[in-house]
Amino acid sequence: MLRERFEVSERIACRAVGQPRTTQRYEPVPRVDESALTRAVLELANRYGRYGYRTVTRLLRKQGWDVWHGWVWRIWHAEGLKVPAKQKPRGRLFLNDGSCIRLRPLRRNHVWSFDFVS
Repeated sequence: MLRERFEVSERIACRAVGQPRTTQRYEPVPRVDESALTRAVLELANRYGRYGYRTVTRLLRKQGWDVWHGWVWRIWHAEGLKVPAKQKPRGRLFLNDGSCIRLRPLRRNHVWSFDFVS
């Protein structure tokens, strides 16, 4: 059986598929210093565990990097970095003198309380 090959223009093919023509011409340009940037992001993420990618981007800019937050976000997710979830604050046990020192139990029944409901 004879098969014929039809050539379709880029314009018609993209219109049929429903995508912009610019997606066919896009060529990503990798950064020359990608590995150095990744090391810098990992270093800041290890040093400041509660900071997210936006704050790390600001710190990188202060260090002299010419970065965009999208680049840092891509590295952040490629390396599997996350900001740990906030933990629920524990009930504080204060001393009577108004200090903010939390009492830790030293032995059984050392720290306890009553709960009265009327």
